[in-house]
Amino acid sequence: MRQNKFSLVVAAAIAVLVAGCGGGGSAGNQAPKVQFSSQVSFGDSLSDVGTYAVGLIGSSGGGRYTVNAALANGMPAPTNWTELMAATLHQSAPCPAETGLNGAAAYDLSIPVVMHTPGCTGYAQGGAMVTYPYGPGNANVGPFPNGNPVDGSALLGQLTVPVVTQIQNHLTAHGGSFSGNEVVFLLAGGNDAIVNTEYYLGGGQTAAAAVQAMTLAGTQLAGYINTMILANGAKYVVVLNIPDLSTTPFGNESEAAFPGARAVIKSMVTAFNSQLQAGLTSSNVLIVDVNTVSTSQVMNPSAYGLTDVTDTACNLAPAVNPLSSSLVCSAKNVIAGDISHYEFADQVHPTPYGNILIARYVSSQMAIKGWL
Repeated sequence: MRQNKFSLVVAAAIAVLVAGCGGGGSAGNQAPKVQFSSQVSFGDSLSDVGTYAVGLIGSSGGGRYTVNAALANGMPAPTNWTELMAATLHQSAPCPAETGLNGAAAYDLSIPVVMHTPGCTGYAQGGAMVTYPYGPGNANVGPFPNGNPVDGSALLGQLTVPVVTQIQNHLTAHGGSFSGNEVVFLLAGGNDAIVNTEYYLGGGQTAAAAVQAMTLAGTQLAGYINTMILANGAKYVVVLNIPDLSTTPFGNESEAAFPGARAVIKSMVTAFNSQLQAGLTSSNVLIVDVNTVSTSQVMNPSAYGLTDVTDTACNLAPAVNPLSSSLVCSAKNVIAGDISHYEFADQVHPTPYGNILIARYVSSQMAIKGWL
């Protein structure tokens, strides 16, 4: 029942997005004002459309970082905000440019080798950081600079291709440039914040050093957008800043264990977002402030139709969720009760309804910009 409910919520959201945001100058014309030729997305788990939906993860109904659902034909429901945007913009459903895992589990679970799919332009990957290649879940566990000091998993082996490499991979596959007619979505930096938070909480760096690391990451991402995306022909670039991690279950748990952690997390995210904002001045960039909206959702949930902004919809107990992650969460292992309007699937990832809220806000900002 919950799985069907999610599918209905998603279908309704697509209908609202498509009907409510179209341009064209007449009530009957719901086509976007800009006729995009394709959709490209870069980033991390918040935009991942199935990089790790392989082996038992895929066959168990997982693969996206939310409450995974399926359509009547068995295909994954469009639960990620980039999938909802594709429907709104009359684009083909996004597919992951790269799939697979490279940890020890890849052998035990008969997971296929890492594969690249020509024509797929969903480059975002769970665990990806802005520049550093070994993000959360990566098999290369170890201290900086040659491994991930926290959240590494030699068993799972997430690919965590960083955003800078994702962009380069797209350029390599498309003659070194963007056409100028595609819409480019980019949302990254969350894993940089999580890694630096846990490194700080573990005593590996000071709070000031953590904030400085995020300042650098924000500067780097703005630079990549300017020199690798805009300079190579992209004209419609939608950049989402980092949501307010301090108010997520991750932030709440960090604060409970280490009083004062929430303020450090907020400072890190603010430093990153400020550098991103300052570095992107082109009229071809739309910066979407999901950070402010995410804070507002937690402070005033009923205004957004949210019924819970503190608990996780997924049951993360290892007995029912071996990864303790929304990556393998579905109707089979959610908590009891109606979670259709919960904000969070796990400690940091939104539910399908949370993704709907992101897509709605992105759509509204694109409409104001005149792109939708």
